[in-house]
Amino acid sequence: MTIGLDELGYDERLYILAFDHRGSFEKMVGDVERVPGAKTLIWEGFQRAIELGAPKQYAGVLVDAQYGPEVAREARAGGYKLAMPVEKSGQNEFDFEYGEQFGEKIEEYDPDFSKVLVRYNPEGDQAMNERQVEKLRRLSEWLHERHRKFLFELLVPAEEAQLELVGGNVDRYDTELRPELMMETILQLQNGGVEVDIWKIEGIDDREACKEIAQLGRREGRDRVSCVVLGRGASDEKVDQWLRAGSGVEGYIGFAIGRSIFGESVKAYSADPDGFDRDAAVEKIARNYLRFIEVYEGAPAPA
Repeated sequence: MTIGLDELGYDERLYILAFDHRGSFEKMVGDVERVPGAKTLIWEGFQRAIELGAPKQYAGVLVDAQYGPEVAREARAGGYKLAMPVEKSGQNEFDFEYGEQFGEKIEEYDPDFSKVLVRYNPEGDQAMNERQVEKLRRLSEWLHERHRKFLFELLVPAEEAQLELVGGNVDRYDTELRPELMMETILQLQNGGVEVDIWKIEGIDDREACKEIAQLGRREGRDRVSCVVLGRGASDEKVDQWLRAGSGVEGYIGFAIGRSIFGESVKAYSADPDGFDRDAAVEKIARNYLRFIEVYEGAPAPA
């Protein structure tokens, strides 16, 4: 490993508003030319949240270079935490968005965290898993040689045989099977030389499972490696449940939530970009982001 364990990890609180979506954002907005405007709208909502009292020192955005380059530059200049994606959008198998030039793009924007979204099921396609580990190890080594932080969004899509075990019920898969599969994946990645600073974890209902995943992330001297909760576009009620399960668990430091915060506002924008109430949309994004911070920090959620 090319990094000392004392350098690995990140253990300050972190509240990320995630809007680095590309393919899914194009579908949501319906017109590619409007996508940058939608990203600007979300950025305005984030800034409004800071005005309303969101803790700036822990606040951050996850935004892409394709549709949000100005947002990324403004966030960096404004002193906010900046995360940016490295992966090619919409792929079942991880690949670098900019191919062999991935490092140049990271250095151009200089984000605090370089993020990947990876679909990996330890009982899935073994050849694909091995190819993914090789590329992710390269990225991990490149980042840590340059003292950069690695944010890893792990999705564990169900295999058909796994769904059959739970009668085809996706909620049962999430509750009964996915936590163990996530832990096996983290173990395989670590053993494959993929060293992560922050794991972006699909929501888990069970607090004990959150503790086990956080402990696994920190095994064998990885003492500052942390987890954040992702929203997966779920309902407020479901995201609240996931946030409360992780909140206060040693090794959990916050969240990275996107569509659950901005989805309604972006849909209103895409339906009528000239006639919609921009101020109301900005305010809604800000309030949603603030509410999730309050839920995570244990304050009573406003009505």
